[in-house]
Amino acid sequence: MATNSTTQFFALSRSFSVSDIIVIAAYFLLNVAVGIWSSCRISRNTLSGYFLAGRDMAWWPIGASLFASSEGSGLFIGLAGTGAAGGIAVAGFEWNATYVLLALAWVFVPVYVSSGIVTMPEYLGRRFGGERIRTYLSVLSLMLSVFTKISTDLYSGALFVQVCLGWNLYLSTVLMLVVTALYTIAGGLAAVIYTDTLQTFVMMIGAIILTITAFNKIGGYNNLERVYRAAIPSKIIPNSSCHLPREDAMHLFRHPVTGDLPWPGMTLGLTILATWYWCTDQVNSDPCNIMVEKYSN
Repeated sequence: MATNSTTQFFALSRSFSVSDIIVIAAYFLLNVAVGIWSSCRISRNTLSGYFLAGRDMAWWPIGASLFASSEGSGLFIGLAGTGAAGGIAVAGFEWNATYVLLALAWVFVPVYVSSGIVTMPEYLGRRFGGERIRTYLSVLSLMLSVFTKISTDLYSGALFVQVCLGWNLYLSTVLMLVVTALYTIAGGLAAVIYTDTLQTFVMMIGAIILTITAFNKIGGYNNLERVYRAAIPSKIIPNSSCHLPREDAMHLFRHPVTGDLPWPGMTLGLTILATWYWCTDQVNSDPCNIMVEKYSN
């Protein structure tokens, strides 16, 4: 198998100008500035002020924070790469979340509000009594988040910085951790929510511009489908067909047996997983926790 050299890839990538470097540096500085501003805006002297953003957060930054928390670098790099390799069926993961989030708003949040709780471990502790189940779920949720989400987001984000600036991957990871820690530790959840709101605007504007530019370059969706089916990568696996475009690449609902993302799993099985992720996972539901606290108070 011919290997794809990361070093060669960086050597062939376009060199960034001084203005590009200034924009990237301004982006990181703006994140820190928003974090400092938001930390000064809300009192951090109490548990409610630090961990719950003072229980005084409007709906739009909560929604933006929920969006940014789920649509991070892992989505832009991971899902985009999966879509390029296997087709558009991967979009089903995000479409499925739409209905599950409606269930969160109309079914789960009213239960959380009426119970006066903030996290799922707290709810289970009150529902079944004792501290063991509460501690177990808290530790399990944190472990799953570290090994399945945070690590992936850090790697994909550091990979982006490495591609843009040519820095070492570990140096890029440390840079991201330091910038994030500056406003997170100092400002609490309010800083996280407002910086997430900034990320939402950046991602949405960037994604819209990128989509319009890409379709203009490729000549529309019909031409995209034609070019995709004829695309053969330069690096292939000998005696294998995994590098060839799938016949069902442009189908959302795929065969239940031969499909790589079979429609029964994407519609039924995925809904079960998405319900846990969006409605009960305390680690990925901090904005929802703020909403619960706001309306239960």
